[in-house]
Amino acid sequence: MNKFFLKQAQELQAKLAKAQQELAEMTTEATSGGGAVKVVIDGQQRVRSVSISPDVVSTEDVELLEDMVLTAVNEAIRKSQEMAAGHLSGLTGGLKIPGLP
Repeated sequence: MNKFFLKQAQELQAKLAKAQQELAEMTTEATSGGGAVKVVIDGQQRVRSVSISPDVVSTEDVELLEDMVLTAVNEAIRKSQEMAAGHLSGLTGGLKIPGLP
């Protein structure tokens, strides 16, 4: 195997590992219900926190609260995926590498 190619592959692997660590530390958030539900997620799509305003906690309308949580989680995941893709795009040169966003 070409030593130059092997060295480049090792450098890319190190850069990707560093980028993955950076993504684990980066967060984004999404809200729904006018800010009544807030979800914070990291760049590896792990939900860090869910905050629910006491004003929307009602035993009469659990379905509305469930919908707001679902909406906020899905939006947070979308934002996190965009953040990760943007962060990694410089390293991968636009290549779609399996296992990376």
